[in-house]
Amino acid sequence: MWRTHLITLLLFCLSSVTCGHGQTVREGQEEKLITFRKNEEQDLRREDCLMMVETQIKRRGVKDENVLRAMRKVPRHLFVPEDQRDQAYNDYPLKIGHGQTISQPYIVALMTELLQIGPEDRILEIGTGSGYQAAILAELAAEVYTVEIVQPLAQSAEKLLDELGYDNIKVRAGDGFFGWPEAAPFDGVMLTAAPVRVPQPLLEQLKDGGRLVVPEGKFYQDLVVYEKVDGQIKRREVIPVRFVPMTGRAEKQ
Repeated sequence: MWRTHLITLLLFCLSSVTCGHGQTVREGQEEKLITFRKNEEQDLRREDCLMMVETQIKRRGVKDENVLRAMRKVPRHLFVPEDQRDQAYNDYPLKIGHGQTISQPYIVALMTELLQIGPEDRILEIGTGSGYQAAILAELAAEVYTVEIVQPLAQSAEKLLDELGYDNIKVRAGDGFFGWPEAAPFDGVMLTAAPVRVPQPLLEQLKDGGRLVVPEGKFYQDLVVYEKVDGQIKRREVIPVRFVPMTGRAEKQ
């Protein structure tokens, strides 16, 4: 409420000032007001982000401080359409166009924690979407390789990630079923769309000792962790989830 009164007072003061150079002064006043409003919005977004981490993520059991730090740092509202930015930090997924979504914040944090990312790790992400999950991964890993089958999404995500300074993320437009073989093996692999079964090339590109996190299934889906130990694959179900289906070659499995 105090912010509203402050803005009203500022508007009144600016509208009341006159002098011989009125036009120049007004332009300067308008620029200051725009800056004030931008700072005000940034403060509100920051508060929303911190509240998201405390109430949606920590309280549900995500404990890795590096993951929590990344979730606090990355500006989620920049990764959603402008008309949905007021909802960016709410407890549900949002549509980002082309039949795709940005995942619920808790799920982003949980999947990231399940990968157990180290600072020297190289991570493969299948399903770039808006680029938000890739940005979270890049806060933790040395390198992130991310593949998006919808070319316009790949292009817009790459542009935004570049603008935000993420020089440790490489984006490719293509079918994630085949992974990124020339950059393999990876310490971790994450899928943000649900195949009925994990594509074999992705398991093959997983380094021994590495983890793959995936929403798996068709009508009924589970979040699943695969771990490669001495060349053998171990599988563990975590929680029921609901993701958009993985498209491309995965649809033919």
